Amino acid sequence: MAYKNLQDFIVALEKEGELVRIKEFVDPKLIITEITDRISKQYGPALLFENTSTEFPLLINSMGNYKRMCMALGVNNMDEITQEIESMFKMITGPKDSIMDKLKMIPKLGQISSWMPKTISGRGACQEVIQSEPDITKFPVLTCWPEDGGPFVTLPVIHTKDPHTNIRNVGMYRMQVFGPTLTGMHWHKHKVSARHFNEYKKLGQKMPVAVALGGDPIYTYAATAPLPDGVDEYILAGFLRKKRVELVQCITQDLQVPADADIIIEGYIDPSEDFIWEGPFGDHTGYYSLADWYPQFHITCITHRKNAVYPTTIVGIPPQEDAWIGKATERIFLAPIKMTMVPEIVDMVLPMEGVFHNLVIIKIKKDYAGQALKVMNSMWGAGQMMFTKMMIVVDGEVDIHDQKAVAKYISENVDPQQDIIFNTGPMDVLDHSCSKAAFGGKMGIDATKKLPEEMRFDQAMPIFENKNGIAKENIKVAFPEIKDINDSLLKENISLVFISVEKNRKGHIAELSKALFGLEDFKFVKIIIFLEHTIDISDIADAVWRFSNNVDPKRDAFVINVESELAPSHIAFDGTKKTKEFDGFTRDWPNILANTQEVIDQVDAMWDRLGLGPMPVSPSRKYLGQLYGTGAVVKE
Repeated sequence: MAYKNLQDFIVALEKEGELVRIKEFVDPKLIITEITDRISKQYGPALLFENTSTEFPLLINSMGNYKRMCMALGVNNMDEITQEIESMFKMITGPKDSIMDKLKMIPKLGQISSWMPKTISGRGACQEVIQSEPDITKFPVLTCWPEDGGPFVTLPVIHTKDPHTNIRNVGMYRMQVFGPTLTGMHWHKHKVSARHFNEYKKLGQKMPVAVALGGDPIYTYAATAPLPDGVDEYILAGFLRKKRVELVQCITQDLQVPADADIIIEGYIDPSEDFIWEGPFGDHTGYYSLADWYPQFHITCITHRKNAVYPTTIVGIPPQEDAWIGKATERIFLAPIKMTMVPEIVDMVLPMEGVFHNLVIIKIKKDYAGQALKVMNSMWGAGQMMFTKMMIVVDGEVDIHDQKAVAKYISENVDPQQDIIFNTGPMDVLDHSCSKAAFGGKMGIDATKKLPEEMRFDQAMPIFENKNGIAKENIKVAFPEIKDINDSLLKENISLVFISVEKNRKGHIAELSKALFGLEDFKFVKIIIFLEHTIDISDIADAVWRFSNNVDPKRDAFVINVESELAPSHIAFDGTKKTKEFDGFTRDWPNILANTQEVIDQVDAMWDRLGLGPMPVSPSRKYLGQLYGTGAVVKE
């Protein structure tokens, strides 16, 4: 369904008991983040802060659970969209044997054409108020985390166009506010808008940019969708909302924006100007993305609705609102991948602990040897899937939405020395584990049931069990650098052990891996993941999040081969922080995200006045003891 505007969505959320209005004054600097972080970790309601010391209320966490994300998409279940796309592909691409078959397509093609965006004449509701002097600081822009470089606009729907073709791109890139008419524009080198920027630079022309905030929540989703270059995001938006997006001409720039948006920020980027030092920013990885040079965006006009609401979000240690936006992408883009690229795919999951680009689990219908490897290589060549760090392929009846079931399936079907491949390629700019920025190692795990050609021996390897666990105290005495061992998964036939270690020398983890796998206790353990000694490894989801962020799998994996079929081969991963001293790592390492004790105490004191029910413990309390000192950059 299409929402008339953001206010219409707010009414729908409130009707479903999915929104709480907060009338108490709450400071957009750090305090709203602390409140929202507590709520989002519980998959709690959307929050409408009505008193922000500005004339604009602030909406946050509006898509912060499965139900609300489905509401934004206008469906009861995200798989409805997958099924509709599959049906449409089959109808359009299937054989047309008769004139009647072709005539039957006319209504559907007419429906599809009705979803195409259209520019209307006159002004839109987004232009009811025109600021006489544009000033972005009049909006309640959040400063999200203590070490952020300043306030950031976090849900901007950013419009640019190719100067040669005039084809529009709609993306989402954070904007640090530097003054009333100046922000940064944080687009990465792989993004379409960055390509547009480079074309304007070649032409020596200023680049027009328009930013929309609010309106139908579909616009926000569409801006994040991984569409191919040249495909208009508003076509996707029209398909999802079953109604075309109506656009109006900007006032000072030659661009078109949604007529029903809440706020429009128009401006330009001058490619001849020096970049501005932007960041740090507490990012969706749960770590700070560190400061760097990015283009300057000059604001020439700001317009808004009379009753505009400022939409925003926070990102950080999962789960956060962006996990559900990612879940929508996972479900929506499953069908196009299946129908056009990798037909053997049955399902796909992007676990939130993998923060989108670090981990993907793929289920296939397997018919021949090596098929899992073929799928991995196809997926690494598919648009933004090129950033995927770790790819796990399974088959059979395993439910890939059950993470323990997947872990057990991996444990049963993976021979580490045989079934894990390593590669190198482009990485997400936010991946701090790479030795070189945006370029690093990847890993593919073939966890499918093996055919004879794929086996190391003539018959399938037996399933190894170690339900007695590890003699932890004996191990810690023998290796005092080991601070804790979590072997709880062994009792569930999952051959994986987490170890927290205080690394103290070069080659330490490689040596320790070899030594441990030589012990009787670890004879039947396939995988060890090493993490820092400060981490609570009893929390497995948290341990997986830290591991997936901190590992370059090609650089940090240590495979222990074996000759015997009576014992498994082994692999260990160094998921600790990398340093120049012990690892030869020369890039800056970012800190993890946690609010300050002062902010935590302030929110504790005001909680009862917020109308949000019993006070949850601040998620930041857990991480205060894990911070690497102060600052966004770790000090060695």
